[in-house]
Amino acid sequence: MSIPERLAANRYETDEEQSHIHVDQDLARSTGTGERIIAVCPAKVYAREADGRISVEYAACFECGACLAVAAPGALEWHYPRGGMGIQLREG
Repeated sequence: MSIPERLAANRYETDEEQSHIHVDQDLARSTGTGERIIAVCPAKVYAREADGRISVEYAACFECGACLAVAAPGALEWHYPRGGMGIQLREG
């Protein structure tokens, strides 16, 4: 199977009540974290909006933690989703 086919086999249980990702917009802008998390995220969870804010599509998150690894301290609040929520990996 191709990589896109393998990724499509994963299941997502979206937590409609609580995002597991929050961006401090001011700190992300002043530290360059916004550009780094956009560049490093394999799921394309982050995007720069026309007004300069970083939007977050948390339901698409692979929960790999790459964004947290490159974010300046305090610019990104990230934790695993509540129990039973988030990605359920089906293929490696």
